[in-house]
Amino acid sequence: MRSTTSSAESPHRPDQGTAPAAATCDGPVRELYERHHGPLLRYVSGLLRGDRQRAEDFVQETLLRAWLNSADQPPDWSPSRAWLFRVAHNLVVDWTRREQARPEIHQELLETHAEPVDPIGQAVQRRFLVNALSCLSAPHREVLVYVYLLGWTGQDAAQALSIPPGTVKSRAHHALRELRRRHPRHMLVAA
Repeated sequence: MRSTTSSAESPHRPDQGTAPAAATCDGPVRELYERHHGPLLRYVSGLLRGDRQRAEDFVQETLLRAWLNSADQPPDWSPSRAWLFRVAHNLVVDWTRREQARPEIHQELLETHAEPVDPIGQAVQRRFLVNALSCLSAPHREVLVYVYLLGWTGQDAAQALSIPPGTVKSRAHHALRELRRRHPRHMLVAA
Protein backbone atom coordinates (compact mmCIF):
# COMPACT_ATOMS: atom_id res chain seq x y z
CA MET A 1 0.00 0.00 0.00
CA ARG A 2 1.33 3.47 -0.92
CA SER A 3 1.66 6.40 1.39
CA THR A 4 -0.77 9.25 0.87
CA THR A 5 1.77 12.02 1.43
CA SER A 6 3.20 13.63 -1.66
CA SER A 7 6.87 14.40 -2.13
CA ALA A 8 6.13 18.12 -1.72
CA GLU A 9 4.74 17.50 1.77
CA SER A 10 7.57 15.22 2.82
CA PRO A 11 10.51 16.90 4.53
CA HIS A 12 12.89 14.60 2.65
CA ARG A 13 12.61 14.34 -1.09
CA PRO A 14 14.65 11.52 -2.63
CA ASP A 15 15.39 13.53 -5.78
CA GLN A 16 17.43 16.05 -3.75
CA GLY A 17 19.63 13.51 -2.02
CA THR A 18 19.88 15.60 1.16
CA ALA A 19 19.04 14.81 4.73
CA PRO A 20 15.90 16.33 6.26
CA ALA A 21 17.95 18.40 8.71
CA ALA A 22 19.90 20.06 5.88
CA ALA A 23 16.71 20.92 4.01
CA THR A 24 15.14 22.58 7.05
CA CYS A 25 18.36 24.29 8.10
CA ASP A 26 18.97 26.22 4.90
CA GLY A 27 15.29 26.83 4.13
CA PRO A 28 15.12 30.42 5.47
CA VAL A 29 18.41 31.32 3.81
CA ARG A 30 17.34 29.85 0.50
CA GLU A 31 13.98 31.65 0.72
CA LEU A 32 15.73 34.94 1.54
CA TYR A 33 18.05 34.45 -1.43
CA GLU A 34 15.29 33.51 -3.88
CA ARG A 35 13.02 36.40 -2.84
CA HIS A 36 15.58 39.21 -2.80
CA HIS A 37 18.66 38.27 -4.85
CA GLY A 38 17.44 39.52 -8.24
CA PRO A 39 16.12 42.93 -7.13
CA LEU A 40 19.14 43.50 -4.87
CA LEU A 41 21.55 42.62 -7.67
CA ARG A 42 19.86 45.06 -10.06
CA TYR A 43 19.89 47.82 -7.43
CA VAL A 44 23.54 47.36 -6.45
CA SER A 45 24.63 46.99 -10.10
CA GLY A 46 23.07 50.38 -10.74
CA LEU A 47 24.97 51.88 -7.81
CA LEU A 48 28.22 50.41 -9.13
CA ARG A 49 27.56 51.38 -12.76
CA GLY A 50 27.31 47.82 -13.99
CA ASP A 51 30.19 46.15 -12.11
CA ARG A 52 28.31 42.88 -11.80
CA GLN A 53 31.02 40.90 -10.02
CA ARG A 54 31.43 43.48 -7.27
CA ALA A 55 27.63 43.88 -7.09
CA GLU A 56 27.31 40.13 -6.52
CA ASP A 57 29.78 40.40 -3.64
CA PHE A 58 27.74 43.19 -2.04
CA VAL A 59 24.48 41.27 -2.48
CA GLN A 60 25.98 38.22 -0.80
CA GLU A 61 27.27 40.35 2.07
CA THR A 62 23.83 41.99 2.43
CA LEU A 63 22.03 38.65 2.53
CA LEU A 64 24.58 37.28 4.99
CA ARG A 65 24.01 40.24 7.30
CA ALA A 66 20.25 39.77 7.06
CA TRP A 67 20.59 36.10 7.94
CA LEU A 68 22.93 36.85 10.87
CA ASN A 69 20.60 39.61 12.07
CA SER A 70 17.61 37.24 12.02
CA ALA A 71 19.06 35.35 15.01
CA ASP A 72 18.44 38.42 17.19
CA GLN A 73 14.88 38.96 15.94
CA PRO A 74 11.53 37.32 16.76
CA PRO A 75 10.96 33.95 15.05
CA ASP A 76 8.55 35.36 12.45
CA TRP A 77 10.83 38.30 11.50
CA SER A 78 11.87 38.64 7.90
CA PRO A 79 13.90 41.58 6.56
CA SER A 80 11.98 43.93 4.35
CA ARG A 81 13.30 44.75 0.92
CA ALA A 82 13.76 48.38 1.99
CA TRP A 83 15.93 47.21 4.90
CA LEU A 84 18.03 45.07 2.53
CA PHE A 85 18.40 47.94 0.06
CA ARG A 86 19.57 50.24 2.88
CA VAL A 87 22.15 47.68 4.06
CA ALA A 88 23.42 47.20 0.49
CA HIS A 89 23.52 50.96 -0.07
CA ASN A 90 25.54 51.47 3.14
CA LEU A 91 27.99 48.73 2.15
CA VAL A 92 28.56 50.37 -1.25
CA VAL A 93 28.97 53.83 0.30
CA ASP A 94 31.47 52.53 2.89
CA TRP A 95 33.46 50.72 0.20
CA THR A 96 33.47 53.81 -2.04
CA ARG A 97 34.75 56.00 0.78
CA ARG A 98 37.51 53.53 1.60
CA GLU A 99 38.56 53.37 -2.03
CA GLN A 100 38.65 57.16 -2.36
CA ALA A 101 40.74 57.49 0.80
CA ARG A 102 43.46 55.25 -0.63
CA PRO A 103 45.97 56.97 -2.87
CA GLU A 104 45.92 55.57 -6.36
CA ILE A 105 49.18 53.98 -7.38
CA HIS A 106 50.07 54.27 -11.02
CA GLN A 107 52.30 51.43 -12.16
CA GLU A 108 53.83 53.57 -14.90
CA LEU A 109 55.07 56.14 -12.37
CA LEU A 110 56.55 53.43 -10.20
CA GLU A 111 58.42 51.98 -13.14
CA THR A 112 59.83 55.32 -14.31
CA HIS A 113 60.90 56.46 -10.83
CA ALA A 114 62.13 53.15 -9.48
CA GLU A 115 65.82 53.02 -8.79
CA PRO A 116 67.56 50.20 -10.62
CA VAL A 117 69.03 47.48 -8.48
CA ASP A 118 72.81 47.36 -8.75
CA PRO A 119 74.06 44.27 -6.93
CA ILE A 120 77.70 45.02 -7.72
CA GLY A 121 77.38 48.60 -6.46
CA GLN A 122 75.66 47.36 -3.31
CA ALA A 123 78.44 44.83 -2.71
CA VAL A 124 81.10 47.53 -3.17
CA GLN A 125 79.29 49.86 -0.74
CA ARG A 126 78.88 47.09 1.80
CA ARG A 127 82.58 46.20 1.56
CA PHE A 128 83.57 49.87 1.94
CA LEU A 129 81.32 50.21 4.98
CA VAL A 130 82.77 47.13 6.65
CA ASN A 131 86.33 48.35 6.03
CA ALA A 132 85.56 51.88 7.22
CA LEU A 133 83.86 50.69 10.40
CA SER A 134 86.68 48.24 11.17
CA CYS A 135 89.08 51.21 11.48
CA LEU A 136 87.05 52.64 14.39
CA SER A 137 87.26 51.68 18.03
CA ALA A 138 84.65 49.20 19.26
CA PRO A 139 82.63 51.78 21.28
CA HIS A 140 82.47 54.20 18.31
CA ARG A 141 81.60 51.44 15.86
CA GLU A 142 78.92 50.12 18.21
CA VAL A 143 77.18 53.52 18.44
CA LEU A 144 77.22 54.02 14.66
CA VAL A 145 75.74 50.57 14.07
CA TYR A 146 72.88 51.23 16.48
CA VAL A 147 72.14 54.80 15.39
CA TYR A 148 72.84 54.79 11.63
CA LEU A 149 72.59 51.20 10.46
CA LEU A 150 69.75 50.04 12.70
CA GLY A 151 68.07 53.45 12.79
CA TRP A 152 67.62 53.53 16.55
CA THR A 153 67.16 56.79 18.40
CA GLY A 154 69.98 58.05 20.62
CA GLN A 155 67.87 57.27 23.68
CA ASP A 156 67.22 53.68 22.57
CA ALA A 157 70.88 53.13 21.72
CA ALA A 158 71.87 54.54 25.12
CA GLN A 159 69.56 52.09 26.88
CA ALA A 160 70.78 49.15 24.82
CA LEU A 161 74.44 50.01 25.45
CA SER A 162 73.86 51.02 29.11
CA ILE A 163 75.47 54.43 28.61
CA PRO A 164 74.12 57.97 28.96
CA PRO A 165 72.45 59.55 25.88
CA GLY A 166 75.10 62.30 25.88
CA THR A 167 77.78 59.65 25.46
CA VAL A 168 75.94 58.24 22.45
CA LYS A 169 75.91 61.69 20.84
CA SER A 170 79.56 62.27 21.63
CA ARG A 171 80.71 58.89 20.32
CA ALA A 172 78.64 59.26 17.15
CA HIS A 173 80.11 62.72 16.56
CA HIS A 174 83.70 61.57 17.04
CA ALA A 175 83.17 58.40 14.98
CA LEU A 176 81.77 60.37 12.03
CA ARG A 177 84.60 62.91 12.30
CA GLU A 178 87.15 60.07 12.15
CA LEU A 179 85.40 58.50 9.13
CA ARG A 180 85.36 61.88 7.32
CA ARG A 181 89.05 62.33 8.04
CA ARG A 182 89.96 58.88 6.67
CA HIS A 183 87.54 58.86 3.72
CA PRO A 184 86.80 62.48 2.73
CA ARG A 185 85.31 61.84 -0.70
CA HIS A 186 83.00 59.02 0.48
CA MET A 187 81.60 60.85 3.48
CA LEU A 188 79.61 63.57 1.71
CA VAL A 189 76.37 61.77 2.67
CA ALA A 190 77.24 61.65 6.38
CA ALA A 191 78.10 65.38 6.49
